[in-house]
Amino acid sequence: MKTDLLDYHLPEELIALYPPEERDGGRLLTLCPDNSAPHHGLVRDLPFKLAPGTLLLLNDTRVIPARLRGRRPTGGAVEILLVRALEEGETQTRWSALLRANRPIRPGDTVEVDGAAAVVESRGERGEATLCFEMGGAQLRQFVNEVGEVPLPPYIRRHTEPCDTQRYQSIFARFDGSVAAPTASLHFTASMLEKAARRGVEISFVTLHVGPGTFRPISAEDTSLHVMDAEQYVIGEKTATALRRAKGEGRPVVAVGTTTTRAIEGAMARHGEIVPCIGDTELFIEPGYELKVIDGLLTNFHLPRSTLLCLVSALVGRERLLRAYEEAVALRYRFYSYGDAMLIAPQSALVEPEEG
Repeated sequence: MKTDLLDYHLPEELIALYPPEERDGGRLLTLCPDNSAPHHGLVRDLPFKLAPGTLLLLNDTRVIPARLRGRRPTGGAVEILLVRALEEGETQTRWSALLRANRPIRPGDTVEVDGAAAVVESRGERGEATLCFEMGGAQLRQFVNEVGEVPLPPYIRRHTEPCDTQRYQSIFARFDGSVAAPTASLHFTASMLEKAARRGVEISFVTLHVGPGTFRPISAEDTSLHVMDAEQYVIGEKTATALRRAKGEGRPVVAVGTTTTRAIEGAMARHGEIVPCIGDTELFIEPGYELKVIDGLLTNFHLPRSTLLCLVSALVGRERLLRAYEEAVALRYRFYSYGDAMLIAPQSALVEPEEG
């Protein structure tokens, strides 16, 4: 598919720079399976829209404070975005990272962060670097938690503020590893999950550690030429059992977020069946790809020319999706990580909303 087919016009003022006052206070656009006009409501309506028996899957990854402010020995500023631990020893730890500085950084250079030194061991073709810190894995993680910053996406053009520590993290985040939030999960409250469970919605969790590639635009003229960054996923026994049971009984599976979708579909593409597993996925889901497990999706509104927009197009169709985006723009929905949400679900996953 030509990449420019994923373009749309978004006024800059519709990019959400802050979360809504209440987690579940965002707006919700629902695309119905009968091709009728979208429905409009609030995210907190979700428990009353999902049919009993629906399996709702969420991503329980935790965003680490991965942005570090460092300096060269000469005093020049260096921004580090930690991406993934490569090797954790007792006295040394190696991480894959992205670096930004006014002058080129080369292998052998040293960057100091709050008294700790990191040596640049290698540089990659797309700006990535391997850093070696002179401290053990557990010590470095504690250090990062103390001095690191929440890595807000580049389109949130402001400095990190105290509110981001909690609000750029889901309430069920458990496992450290992401440098970006699974943003559809940010809408959920304990009350929403409790109401959904009481109404017979089954809730289960997967883990996919979100990397910076989630923000990497498709730069090739054709989407088929794009190469996805690998991201690690974990699917436990309980979730694998829930998925097999739901699919065997013909109950719908609704993923919360593109990250959850990639974890499940990536695992299915690798193993050919739903099994407990740990692995990396580079799966690129675009129109024409047939999803094997996921039937519906709760997701935020995504950037033009992004792999996330591509994934959602595969589920609902590019033209229909972009028409819904046009309507969302006209109605002044808020876009991107801290913005509003869209629900795409089969009829079997939906009921008429009730008073909640």
